[in-house]
Amino acid sequence: MGEKRLIFNLQKFSLHDGPGIRTVVFLKGCPLRCAWCANPESQSPDMQILWDGGQCLRCGGCARACPRGAAALGAEGVRIDPTACVGCGACVRQCPARALSCEGSWKSAEEVLRVCMQDQPFYEESGGGVTLSGGEPLMHPDFCAALLGALRERKVHTAIETTGYAPAADFDRAAALADLLLFDVKHWDEARHVAGTGVSNRAILDNLRRAAASGSEVLPRIPVIPGYNDAPADADGFRRLLREAGLSRVQLLPFHQFGEKKYALLGRAYAYSGADALHEEDLEDYRRRFLDGGIDAFF
Repeated sequence: MGEKRLIFNLQKFSLHDGPGIRTVVFLKGCPLRCAWCANPESQSPDMQILWDGGQCLRCGGCARACPRGAAALGAEGVRIDPTACVGCGACVRQCPARALSCEGSWKSAEEVLRVCMQDQPFYEESGGGVTLSGGEPLMHPDFCAALLGALRERKVHTAIETTGYAPAADFDRAAALADLLLFDVKHWDEARHVAGTGVSNRAILDNLRRAAASGSEVLPRIPVIPGYNDAPADADGFRRLLREAGLSRVQLLPFHQFGEKKYALLGRAYAYSGADALHEEDLEDYRRRFLDGGIDAFF
């Protein structure tokens, strides 16, 4: 329980990451690079510095404070070189306008457990619990196993939000300790999956099928992304995939723009800038293709 990992958020009183009132533990690091990612700060497993240009005084104090020369003030503002930055926080401490912030803090599973157990009465009253998320939490299999095991000993309901992209042994160990798998499925077609996420979906679909066959409670979720997997043929492909895996329910997650500002804070371009968000009413025909094929699709 003493090994520490970077946690970029401990979100209490969540109502959207499993049943009841939950605490969500967000771990940094993800092997996928989804162009629409709403939490781009979750992708790197390292400490990151975020810069808010609207707050910055352009004083240059951060550049002078950085011991590795990773921070620089230019015509477009402050830029942090991720190849040189070690996340020491010297630039953050020096900033008088609080325009810089560290993304992530090192915590052990025991420290996270203590925070989670503060809300045990709410879990018991609402049928809630704790959800591990990210990033991809299974990039940290030992940490997840330790935390899930400790929560299980305390009879707290647990869930994992996962891309499913993990070695089979790590995935199976975590799945055996969790009460619920919230399993994101980005695309049914391997070539399209690689194009959108940077990785193959073979291991992902193997883990999905194995989890469904094992009797684990699995809720597949599809982030519906405009121009990527929102066509009628995509709904049909997903439906076939789920039926072959023996799954009868799926949650549809319409594309939104909630994470757009984070790209600017990280100094990164956002591929979906200006794209219209999708709403439930936009996806009724898409949803109907699941329902007509015997899959309970909901938002």
